[in-house]
This record gives sequence, C-alpha cells and structure tokens, in this order.
Amino acid sequence: MNCRIIPLTAEHWPALREIYREGIATGYATFETEIPEWERWDRSHGQDCRLVAVGTDDSSNILGWAALSPVSARRAYQGVAEVSVYVAAAARGLGIGKALLRALIEESEAQGTWTLQAGIFPENAASIALHKSCGFREVGIRSRIAKLGDGWRDVLLLERRSSSVGL
Repeated sequence: MNCRIIPLTAEHWPALREIYREGIATGYATFETEIPEWERWDRSHGQDCRLVAVGTDDSSNILGWAALSPVSARRAYQGVAEVSVYVAAAARGLGIGKALLRALIEESEAQGTWTLQAGIFPENAASIALHKSCGFREVGIRSRIAKLGDGWRDVLLLERRSSSVGL
C-alpha cells in the first residue's frame, strides 16, 4: 500500500487515538491500558519527530503514526529517544510501519538524535521484525519490568545507533 508521511498535528488526534486503542487491545503493544487525553500524550512526546502515514489518495485516511519520547531530561541523553510506532489494524502487514519507522529515523537524525531505543514485548514478533529490518539490534530482556493487568511482563530492549550523528 502506498502512503505519504506527513507531520503529526493535534488535528490528527482522533484518528491516532483510535489506532492507539487498537494497539492497546492486542495486549502486545504497550503497558498502557487507557488512552490518554491529547494534552498528556502531547507532553510525554518530543515536539519534533511526530509523523503520520496517510493514504496517497485521501490525506484524511490515517494509516498509522510514529513519534519519539525523550528517555531522560538529563542533558547527556538529549540525543537518545524512545520510539513509538502504531499502525491501524486494517493497514497492518502492508509496509506502513516500515515507511513510518524509516521516516522517523531520517527525521530523528536531522534533529540530532544518535540513539533510538524501543521496548517491545517479546510476543510482538511483527514489531521486533520491523525494528530489526530498520537497523535495530537486540540489547537484552528486561525481565518482569512491569505489570500489565495482574501479570508481570518482560520487555525486549532494542536500539539503533546512527551512522551519521554523534560520531
């Protein structure tokens, strides 16, 4: 499926919220169990590197989104960010995630980010494969890092170091 990648704005939030809800429903995408309000989501993500994938024939058809969150407020980590990529259920398996992640990598490097990291549930094979196809490598497992519902969950930590930023 062809798509265009454009900057994410507050006007996209209703569609993004639904895609996020679909991700939460899988039980494999996030520890979140409720959709935050726009204001909380906006504060928790960096102001740069926010992207949406839209259909080539209809820019109101939001197929997925990607954004970065800072990993720390400490100055030493200003070039390190955590990746979020979500694809609408109806658009999964069509290359939308790869288009978003590639564009996010390019945009992050233009903004001076040298390390991207992703925490992914080990059961989320599609997300792990996506990240590896875009140059992420496994760092390790964070065992029983947090609870989702009543059960402890592991998280696979992946990272990608820029070959052009922070050398």
